[in-house]
Order: sequence, then structure tokens, then C-alpha cells
Amino acid sequence: MDKVRTRFAPSPTGFLHIGGLRTALYSYAFAKSNNGTFVLRIEDTDQDRLVPGATEKIYETLKKFEIAWDEGPIVGGPYSPYIQSERKEAGIYKKYAEKLVQDNHAYFCFCQPKTEEEIKEDHQKKIVELRDPCRNLSKAEAEEKLKSGQKAGIRLRVPENEKVSFCDFIIKKEISWETKDVDEVMLLKSDGFPTYHLAVTVDDAEMKISHILRGHDWLPSTPIHLLLFKYLNFSLPEIGHLTDILDPEGGKLSKRKGSVSCEEFLAEGYLPEAILNFIMLLGWAPKDNQEIFTLRQFVDSFQKGQLQTANPVFNRKKLDWFNGVYIRQLSVGELSSKFKVQSSKFAEAEEKKQTAVTELVQDRIVKISDLDSLAGFLFERPKVEVSLFGDLPYKEHLTKAVEVLETIQQFNNLTIQQCLSDLIEKNNWKTGDFFMSFRVALSGSRFTPPITNSAEILGKEETLHRLKFFL
Repeated sequence: MDKVRTRFAPSPTGFLHIGGLRTALYSYAFAKSNNGTFVLRIEDTDQDRLVPGATEKIYETLKKFEIAWDEGPIVGGPYSPYIQSERKEAGIYKKYAEKLVQDNHAYFCFCQPKTEEEIKEDHQKKIVELRDPCRNLSKAEAEEKLKSGQKAGIRLRVPENEKVSFCDFIIKKEISWETKDVDEVMLLKSDGFPTYHLAVTVDDAEMKISHILRGHDWLPSTPIHLLLFKYLNFSLPEIGHLTDILDPEGGKLSKRKGSVSCEEFLAEGYLPEAILNFIMLLGWAPKDNQEIFTLRQFVDSFQKGQLQTANPVFNRKKLDWFNGVYIRQLSVGELSSKFKVQSSKFAEAEEKKQTAVTELVQDRIVKISDLDSLAGFLFERPKVEVSLFGDLPYKEHLTKAVEVLETIQQFNNLTIQQCLSDLIEKNNWKTGDFFMSFRVALSGSRFTPPITNSAEILGKEETLHRLKFFL
């Protein structure tokens, strides 16, 4: 194929996984870096697993990351519709399934689907059945069953004693399978819905997809798809499998080990730009040591770098670092707007205070959602646990602090610092001990932004109120 065409084909069975976002990003970058077309297709033929609203959430999430599709739902295109359930209604898959039967590359299957318990029992007994007894029915026997009203699905007929192979364009290696190890999967269920295997092959062919980038976990399905491309006389696209993203504790990144969906990371306070930049480097390496990329820069650099073959580890600390970098790049107004969405306490404060708090925490915050834990005391009086003072002579510290702070006319960071420094020197106190007492009394925490800046934001009246109230 002359023109590069890639696709991202998620199933609307829940929120978009971070691995799915990476597949979409790499498919997008591959197409755009080759002046090609990026297609979005919704694979919703597994009706039992559909989650209401998930399709719309996929659109919304991709838009948040500015991954725009050239063809697909909403925008349309020459191969509409781009939602598989709509394509099913148009009879597209049934036509190809019946052709496969006619050419003896598939057969009608009248067997009842196994229950979950039966499948589980087979797994426990390590029973693997790759061939169905219905494959031995004659054409006449199959027609007789159909005439009698029996419902049938259509299964792939896998040839005996052959080998199927392809060259994975990402790992640049030929991979092959013996057909005796390839399952005769269902292609069209008795309710008329195609399975993933038939639908994805037909759609990739009809939509003229030239390069398929997909997760490594789809590799076992590849021999099935290779046979279907061959039997239906479709041109075979280039196929490449991306690395698995590993959990730091071992194994693949999975929901049972923590956050994996894009929405969860966004809700935690990570910026879309930071998440995107982070996953760019989870399987792709630039030629130089550059780490910060906008989406445009990534596309421009994509062909200069290379997709890696070693599985990357999802390093949360590195994601935090990226998020911090992008937070520092925001204007005070932009960051303040994000804080308003994140924190109701912040949103209710006066604009002057919002600006002051934003300036105070911008160089210190890791995630937008950290605002309340880091600086919530600036908006709401905290509960102060006496145990936080430890062995500090906090009563003496705070009593004298009240006396000197009451004398300040211009209550700002500079005068507060000077006044308290003089107090520390006069009483021969340890600077760290005094300011820890001061910090805990004002914030209820041992970890805060600079406490004299915080006192300025609180103002003289509130600062003195908190110290006196605690004493």
C-alpha cells in the first residue's frame, strides 16, 4: 500500500487503559510521521461486556490528549460506518463468513457454547480442544440441521500440517506457528454478531489499513488473522506488536495492582501533557537524551527514534517528575484554574489569595490533587495534634512568637522572617526547632510550603488567632 494508514480500535468495555493510550499514540505518531491517515474504529461486537457510556468516554479521553482521528466516528470517512455494531447491521461480516463456508475455509458449528464453569473445569484439567466435531459434518448434514431450525455459528477451518508466519515489523523478526496449534475459533456467532477475529480482519482490509500496531498480548491471535487474510484474498498489512508495560512489582501493569486507566490518572491530578510525555518513552527511544516532548515534537521525532523490544517498567516516580515539569511550565493563571476545579476550598477563596497560594506551591507540588494536603490549612483551620511537637518547647516558642508578631505593622514575609529570626537569636533557640513549632501550630502538619510565606497569606489576624487558640 502506498499510503500509510493506521488504526486504533478500542472496545468500549470500560475506561481507556494507559496501555491503550500508548497504542493510540504510537499508531497516531506512525501515521502522522509518514504523512498518513489515523483511523479510529470502535470494536463493540462483544455485547456482553459493553459498558454504557464507555464509547463516548473513549472519544472524550482521546480529545483530552489531543489525539485527533482523521477518520472514524463523529468525523466520518470513506469507509463508514466505523462502529462495528453498525457494520454488523449492514451485513458486512455475515457476507464474508458465508464466503468462507462456501470456499470450505469455515464450517457451521451447532454446538452449545460452554458455560463459564465448564470452561474453568477444562482449564483445571488442562483440556485443550482446538478442533470441533462439527468440522466433520458434510454439507448436506449441515444444511439439514439449518433447515430444521437449529442455530449455528461459523468456525474457521484450520488446514492440517501447514505453517503460517509473518515478519513483525517492530521486532524485525519472523514468527511462525504450526497449524496443528492454531484454534478453530468462532468467526460468526449464532446471533449474527462477528467475533473479534473476523471483524478485525475484515475491517482492517476494507479500511485499507497498511500498518497494524497492537499490544503484545494479541500475538497469539495473529495466526488466525493471517489465515483469514489469505482465505479472503485480502492484502496483508504490516503487523507489529508493542512491548508489555510492566508493573514495578513484576508482571504486566494491571488494575489489581493499582491505577491503570487514563481517567484515574487524570483524577489523581496528573496533567494530560505529562501522562502523554511519560508514555511516549514507555517503548520508544529517541536517538539523543531528550525527554521532554510535545505531541508535535514527538511526531516529528518518531521516525528518528525507534520502538524498543524490551518491556518497559511503569515508574510512578518518573511520571511524578514529568508532572512536576509541566506544572512549572503553566502560568499562574492556568494553574490557578486547575486548582479551582480540583479544590472547592480553593475555588471559594478570594482571587488575591488564590494567586498567592498558587505562586507559593507551584514549585513544590507534584500533582494538582496534592493541593489540599499541601496547602489546605491556608483555607481551613486545621486540627493540631500535640504529639506532632514531640519534645519541642512549643509553648515557650509560640507564646513569645505571639508577643512579637503583634507588634508588626507591615505583616509580610520579609518582616515576619526578620522578626522571628531576631526572636530566635535573642532566646538562643535552634532555628529548626522554633520554626517546626510555628509550622505545626499554624498548619497541623510537619510538612508545608515555607511557613512565613504561609503566615503572610493567612494574614496577621488569622495567624495570631491560630497561635492563641492553640495555646
